[in-house]
Amino acid sequence: MVMRGLSGFPITPTTEDGRPLPADLSRLVRRLAAAGVDSIGVLGSTGGYAYLNPDTRTHVLEIALEAAARTVPVIAGIGALRTDTSVALARHAADAGAAGLLLAPMSYTPLTEDEVHRHFHAVADASDLPICIYNNPSTTHFNFSPALLARLAMLPTVTAVKMPLPLDSDFAAEIFRLRRDLPRGFLIGYSGDWGCADALLQGADAWFSVAAGLWPEQALELTRAARAGDRAATDRLQARFQPLWDLFRAYGSLRVVYAAAGIMGLTEARPPRPILPLPDRLTANVEAAIGALQP
Repeated sequence: MVMRGLSGFPITPTTEDGRPLPADLSRLVRRLAAAGVDSIGVLGSTGGYAYLNPDTRTHVLEIALEAAARTVPVIAGIGALRTDTSVALARHAADAGAAGLLLAPMSYTPLTEDEVHRHFHAVADASDLPICIYNNPSTTHFNFSPALLARLAMLPTVTAVKMPLPLDSDFAAEIFRLRRDLPRGFLIGYSGDWGCADALLQGADAWFSVAAGLWPEQALELTRAARAGDRAATDRLQARFQPLWDLFRAYGSLRVVYAAAGIMGLTEARPPRPILPLPDRLTANVEAAIGALQP
């Protein structure tokens, strides 16, 4: 159940040399917990996991768990280049009190399906926490085949998948195929914020959301409308998000949410280098997108 509904993914504010800013991260996590999101996803792509060393990542998770104060489940991203690193992060997450794991198959050398299966098997053996498969080919350059998803779903603790938006936008067909091929009760969620309301309307179980990391109340309202099948309310709320979606698609969600967090006074942190902040000429666009989301 921890993988169902709206999962908000906050950024991980750090200094320029990669040290976490505990007060800023705690502020972001507390906002999500107060809003009542279904879960908080720490150290996903929005959380910059690929730019942080393992010791920093364990520290970040501990800060987030303390800020969430057990009011909202915390899912820990544990993707890493080495299997032993992912295993160690999984064990730490279990010991620290995380409620679930998000695992992406990071690589430098392209991975085979057998290598990814063994990677997941090793992590599944490391703890009893539920694991969500993170299928994010735009960053990992690995796309899970239906056959591999079915193999991984046979592992007892692999209980969910975080899918990218389908290229043809046919959520109904893709969700039908996934439900046909995967075990009963296996949870199907999506990322790619601008398309996730449509996924929920078509029966997806979860939205893994960048926007919810800064605007949890608004994302919850959209989630509830879409899960209830209310197309009119969903379209109305999507229109409020549209300026933000346009920025996400044009400049990348990570750059945009860092800029927005600064404008909103939540942190002065910048994206991890070599990623550069949005240019100043786009500040007015971000401000307009923030304004469109206000009640």
